[in-house]
Amino acid sequence: MSKRDYYDVLGVSRGASAEELKKAFRRLAMKYHPDRNPGDQSCEAHFKEAKEAYDVLGDPQKRALYDRHGHAAFEHGVGAGAGGFHADVGDIFGDIFSDIFGMGGGRARARGGADLRYLLEIDLEEAVFGVEKRIEIPTLARCEACDGSGSADGKQETCRTCHGHGRVRMQNGIFSIQQTCPHCGGVGRIVAHPCKTCRGEGRVQRTKTLAVKVPAGVDTGDRIRLSGEGQAGPPGAPPGDLYVEIHVREHELFQREGDDLYCEVPIRFSQAALGADLVVPTLDGDAVIRIPPETQTGKAFRLRGKGVRNVRNGRVGDLICRVVVETPVKLSKRQRELLEEFEASFGDDARAHTPRASSWFDGVKRFWERVTSGARAEG
Repeated sequence: MSKRDYYDVLGVSRGASAEELKKAFRRLAMKYHPDRNPGDQSCEAHFKEAKEAYDVLGDPQKRALYDRHGHAAFEHGVGAGAGGFHADVGDIFGDIFSDIFGMGGGRARARGGADLRYLLEIDLEEAVFGVEKRIEIPTLARCEACDGSGSADGKQETCRTCHGHGRVRMQNGIFSIQQTCPHCGGVGRIVAHPCKTCRGEGRVQRTKTLAVKVPAGVDTGDRIRLSGEGQAGPPGAPPGDLYVEIHVREHELFQREGDDLYCEVPIRFSQAALGADLVVPTLDGDAVIRIPPETQTGKAFRLRGKGVRNVRNGRVGDLICRVVVETPVKLSKRQRELLEEFEASFGDDARAHTPRASSWFDGVKRFWERVTSGARAEG
């Protein structure tokens, strides 16, 4: 089955900004994340598809390639796959040309260890202020018995196939083609007496514990690269990298959009009508917002500098509190009597005290006048 367009996957236009891409991915990640939909294979597939799309479109170089060539830009077997675009574009084409035309100049570079990905879930407070987490990674690690050499006695021999060059040349008519030596994998040397622990591989399966420092201001979709903490490479090759991908859990009070935080603050209608000073929570302590008289539900109050410090440019966002006027419940007899007296006090002048309702009724009146006049015109 052909892949869907990455822009369609994220539900954005082709001219979407980086911030719009991040918001789109965050929305899909929150909806389809496997931890929120345990056992749902469909949600897991949607999450992987969204992650793959964001890995490409979220990187300016990869996005430019995708815009020019579509999915074909990543179907060379290097770094392709769901969320696995870790190879540099220059490396892709550089390897192709050097293998075909022998442009590498010198010994071939042995293929290093595989890159790894780890999904790290953190709370909003941890994302805002930063945190250090310890994680366990099952991986191929350097064999301690042979110090990663793969040799029982520490000795290696020159590869007899490539004579130590790491490449072999193939002649096909007028073309002379170089390629990585299939015998030594481009290292140029082979193990004479393989290590019994790792069987000459130079690496063994192991679970290692790492400390990950998460900087303040990260958000869902951000990645932390730990160089050299991926899988160990074969003898003579470098290890891969570990990419720790951040997923921020939903918060019970705050919602994050970019560097700003949003929350709803319930107030009584008497407070909305008369005004009040309200104590509201922020991530670094309480703050006070002054509610002016005659405040309507949905009114937003901005607390500057109470949002999130941007991990890249240091800008600090705001906290936006939206008030929601609550209808009182479980009224006592006396409270009900007071409300009835209050309602009766409006008399025939009720519309003067309800601007939104008055505006709505005026709109309804104009609507029916247009409908009536249209019907008369047709008649």
